[in-house]
Amino acid sequence: METTEIFDIVVSVIALSVAFSFGKTEYFPIILLTVGVGFVAHELAHRFVARHYGAVAFFKAWPEGLLLMFAMAFITGGQFLFAAPGAVYIYSSSLSRRENGIISISGALMNCLLAVLFLFIGLAIGIGFGESQKALDLATAFITFGTFTNFYLAFFNMIPIPPLDGSKVIAWSFEVWAAFMLLLVILVFFVPTFVL
Repeated sequence: METTEIFDIVVSVIALSVAFSFGKTEYFPIILLTVGVGFVAHELAHRFVARHYGAVAFFKAWPEGLLLMFAMAFITGGQFLFAAPGAVYIYSSSLSRRENGIISISGALMNCLLAVLFLFIGLAIGIGFGESQKALDLATAFITFGTFTNFYLAFFNMIPIPPLDGSKVIAWSFEVWAAFMLLLVILVFFVPTFVL
């Protein structure tokens, strides 16, 4: 991985974590961990799968996306984020729609896997460290930020508007996109979550 790519990832992770911390600055370290891991794993999933299909793929920060993200966080009081501070740019003359769709959905699938992982970490902290308020607060933060934020990142990226991943998934298979999006809508909007 090139130095500029690493720099762009680090800047994007910090910016995304700051935006997600709007109104919740006391949780910044946990947000940095959970959102940072979710964002990096999402983008690296795209990069890995694209390279598996023989494409040239690298991460690049998107300055306009960073500004829009902060503007939306400020305007909505942190309730809605345009969570696209950068992306993996993919170059290939031979990718099929199916391959491009699989590359595009891989990031959101990684976020769903991480959401479940953070849920179990939060539950383990809550169960394993007794009834102390500090342990319960930590468990709740992992469940809230690690689980909900990763499901949110998956949902946001599946919106079928270019340049978001959903537009490429829907171009490959409307059925796959619709089934996955329905699941994400349920997980993000209808499954009860802890509110800090």
